[in-house]
Amino acid sequence: MISAAIVGGTGYTGIELIRLLSAHPEVSIDLLTSRSEAGTRADEIFPSLRGISDIVFSDLGDETLATLQQCNVVFFATPHGVAMKQAEALTQAGVRVIDLAADFRLQSLAEFEHWYQQPHACPELLKTAVYGLPEINRDKIANALLVGNPGCYPTTAILGLKPIIDLQNQQAVALIESRIVIDAKSGVSGAGRQASLALNYAESTDNFKAYSVEGHRHLPEIEQGVAQLLDSQFNHRIRFLPHLVPMIRGMLSSIHMELTDTGALIDWQHVFEQSYQSEPFIDVMPKGLYPDTRSVRASNRLRIAVYQDNERAELTVIVVQDNLVKGAAGQAVQNMNVMFGLDESLGLNFAPIVP
Repeated sequence: MISAAIVGGTGYTGIELIRLLSAHPEVSIDLLTSRSEAGTRADEIFPSLRGISDIVFSDLGDETLATLQQCNVVFFATPHGVAMKQAEALTQAGVRVIDLAADFRLQSLAEFEHWYQQPHACPELLKTAVYGLPEINRDKIANALLVGNPGCYPTTAILGLKPIIDLQNQQAVALIESRIVIDAKSGVSGAGRQASLALNYAESTDNFKAYSVEGHRHLPEIEQGVAQLLDSQFNHRIRFLPHLVPMIRGMLSSIHMELTDTGALIDWQHVFEQSYQSEPFIDVMPKGLYPDTRSVRASNRLRIAVYQDNERAELTVIVVQDNLVKGAAGQAVQNMNVMFGLDESLGLNFAPIVP
């Protein structure tokens, strides 16, 4: 059995990790930490865990850190800036680390410090971190000690663009114009579990708004994904705009591009189907069908639809996922499976919840 620890188990991604790992046939959750809830059983805070897990929260002290070093894998479901203070000692002890925050996503220190307003605690270790998007980085993840789990929005954006960028690189010719517009929407759980006036029921229900219009910290992660992860040979200008919608779970990203004359000759539906035909968690919808967020609720599935309008020379890619599962905890478990040589879908191959 894989001995796992979850640091920061009281947020939404933390509770999702407990839910998923408790059902994983090859994993034992041996440590769960929370400074605010130390000594409390997890099922007292989250009644959904009654009969599933009787684990008790521990404080993240020196004694706990020693216990972490005895685990096989440690998940950090913590605010930005926590994992980078502990990851070096853990990796030196041979423990595999998966960070669900942003400490190990951006390779540029300048970008990290600009968007997250703090210096990086271990820049040398950052160089060894692997970006945890299995559909692209599977081989590197398999050998990694440290994985930076992607942000929820970048997961939809990068996977929505992958078949297009891959074909451009293969043909060495521009198939889309340089400007890409990503219009993205997320449920309120994407903002976390903290108390906030903007997220209370009266403020968020029956309301729909854009936020971070002047710039969102997931933009450099998306740009890094296109330029480095997908190794794009072309210059792309990306406009990313997120919105908050009055639902708990779910994310929908619409990606809009203009086709070049050469790009309009491509059957993009076929390209996407071929690109993702072997991926267990990516479902390319049949032509003319478009996914909604509830079709992936509480699952690790990501659904994609492609709409091509050659008369207007336009291509739209629609991507949906559950922001807490494929956009966070589920993807972290998927990365763990890859890191330990397990079937990638182990503990994750369950149907979405409807209604």
